[in-house]
Amino acid sequence: MNIQHKDIDKGKAFDWGRTSEDYAKYRDIYPPIFYDKIVERGYCIEGQQVLDLGTGTGELPRNMYHYGARWTGTDISENQIEQAKRLSEEAGMDITFHTVSAENLVFPENTFDVITACQCFWYFDHKKIMPDLSRMLKPDGRLLILYMAWLPFEDDIAGASEELILKYNPVWSGARETRKPIGIPDIVYETFEMEEHEEYNVMVPFTRESWHGRMKACRGVGASLSKKELADWEREHRQLLEEIAPDTFQVLHYAAMAVLKLK
Repeated sequence: MNIQHKDIDKGKAFDWGRTSEDYAKYRDIYPPIFYDKIVERGYCIEGQQVLDLGTGTGELPRNMYHYGARWTGTDISENQIEQAKRLSEEAGMDITFHTVSAENLVFPENTFDVITACQCFWYFDHKKIMPDLSRMLKPDGRLLILYMAWLPFEDDIAGASEELILKYNPVWSGARETRKPIGIPDIVYETFEMEEHEEYNVMVPFTRESWHGRMKACRGVGASLSKKELADWEREHRQLLEEIAPDTFQVLHYAAMAVLKLK
């Protein structure tokens, strides 16, 4: 399903469904500390009902499943949800997944203790969803916005790979990330208030193949390039990695969390 947003990639269409197989294989890369920081705050644990918006292939529910919460994941892409179901079933996990946009959720009032949105919050129509999220969330519940990105100005491999993406997709707005708190649209504060936020560095291990797959599965590459552009990018990126990257390496990222509560 093509998605277009005037503030993302200058309105260029992208489709996460085109990346689903690579996404399932290569984007489950969050380090343990990413999940530990959620659990340390008492979220997504046993006895809680959690809704994961924009769940993709279900990385968050699957990696946090053993903490005991009951998870529901939703995503607009049918292909992403198919992969999420496959991976959770293969792992013997009882997770509910629905193909539905965040703007069309119909869960009852006071259903969830926690609502999470990882790598996806900026894609939503916040004017439409915020009243719905506040309705579905229990009065003492929390909305967790989560994010992780490589740091291209501080990591040479990340920087070189990113420049190659921009060569093929110069309107890609996911580039040139720097360490900062997650941006929260003003309209969110009509129904929620910021309780806390945290940003921290993480080193994420890769091989040449897994880094290539991770980059291919990003919005600026697999989700939006034409077949020819993608084939040319793949060839050039593999050659680049042969020249600049060892067989195994780590890439500097930063991770961020914003915890919001109802007013």
